[in-house]
Amino acid sequence: QVQLVESGGGLVQPGGSLRLSCAASGSISAVFAMGWYRQAPGKQRELVALITNGNNTRYADSVKGRFTISRDNAKNTVYLQMNSLKPEDTAVYYCNANVRPRWQFTGNVYWGQGTQVTVSS
Repeated sequence: QVQLVESGGGLVQPGGSLRLSCAASGSISAVFAMGWYRQAPGKQRELVALITNGNNTRYADSVKGRFTISRDNAKNTVYLQMNSLKPEDTAVYYCNANVRPRWQFTGNVYWGQGTQVTVSS
């Protein structure tokens, strides 16, 4: 089994900061790209940020310059540092990772359970 467990969501005022974490655990052979998605009420899930196992990154235009994605390969963990938060950042944030389990030669895409981020005064 492979699991992604997220932490770090919560309520923050506009202009504030939060840091999300997501750790992959279980029978893991390799972790490839990891990323964060979000889904606001009534909207489709969208990519927020992505990081490859070579540390190449990609961001949604709406978060560039405010959010930073990083990873610790030794811990199979991805982070999302969110600064200058806006009310429109309010959403459920989901961790995503392409993980190769020990029992396979190829990777599978796994999702975390989601963590709520609310930006409000």
